[in-house]
Amino acid sequence: LNLSHYTMTMTMMAHRQLHSTVLRQIQRRSLTSSSAPKLPKSEAQQAKETAHGYIGRASKRGPVSWPLLGLAAVTAATGASYYAIERERRMEKAMGTVVSTGKPAIGGTWSLVDMNGKIVTEHTYAGKYTLLYFGFARCPDICPSEMVKVGSILDQLKKEYPKLADQIQPIFVSVDPARDSIQALQEYAKDFHPDYVFLTGTPEQVQKMAKKYRVYVSKADETEDGDYLVDHSIVLYFHGEDGDMLDFFTQSMKPSDIVAKIHKAMTFVPSF
Repeated sequence: LNLSHYTMTMTMMAHRQLHSTVLRQIQRRSLTSSSAPKLPKSEAQQAKETAHGYIGRASKRGPVSWPLLGLAAVTAATGASYYAIERERRMEKAMGTVVSTGKPAIGGTWSLVDMNGKIVTEHTYAGKYTLLYFGFARCPDICPSEMVKVGSILDQLKKEYPKLADQIQPIFVSVDPARDSIQALQEYAKDFHPDYVFLTGTPEQVQKMAKKYRVYVSKADETEDGDYLVDHSIVLYFHGEDGDMLDFFTQSMKPSDIVAKIHKAMTFVPSF
């Protein structure tokens, strides 16, 4: 939903109602002036005020009444409230149910294989902050762009906060295990930041992990010779040293904004 569009629509509806009211008042006034006999000045003034709903008031008023203005204000406020509620509902749906501790129900146990053929799990990176991204090696544009962005984030962290940067491990998880073999990922890794860890696994392993992270994955644009693309969610997940998710970053966020959020999360000291 778009708040400005919704509010504009409600305002236009209110204006139309006001315009109709003005026309009705003008028509009524026209009929009265043409058919009814002229009243003395004092009575005519009283009749005019009565027609506009302002009996006993000497000041001249237009056909727009306070109730109609109030209706327009209530309509705009209702639109804003609905937008806020709908946005919150969609965010909860995207990120999963919030558990009693206040943390989103995202992530969990998983098991994959690194580029050396070694089995790794979520415990492998315990004690490290991790930046987790789901993609595939044959992605033509979005994945490379996001991978380069993560590389610039790491470089900026190393420049501004070197001690914090040393604690961060970027991880790439393939959502196309049928084609992203260990050899394919080894070749793919040459184009990106050297700190990256590339993981793959069986289709079942990848599907299980993607489901736990609410990652949308779907084969698309398959050709007759079997080539295809993979549609998938574009989100960068940031985890703490204990493996809990601290934040997530979308495709539209700038590297500088992500660096600021990471720094804030890693240096946050709770007050009790």
